Amino acid sequence: MRMALEVEAQKKASPLQVAKAVLSAFIGIRKRVAHEHDAVTISPLQVIFTGILFAAIFVLSLVMLVRYITS
Repeated sequence: MRMALEVEAQKKASPLQVAKAVLSAFIGIRKRVAHEHDAVTISPLQVIFTGILFAAIFVLSLVMLVRYITS
């Protein structure tokens, strides 16, 4: 088991894997196995950057939706 974690630690997560992890965290659904895998392969910097990016996109889309509805 320890050997498998060391091998996974050497792998870097792809941007798509980071996006999936952050979006599932926004929704609040995550399997334990996926969480453990992501904890090994995704760096905190990747999570922070992607989380800020998706939060900004979410806020801007809400602002645009409200402006569209009220105009």
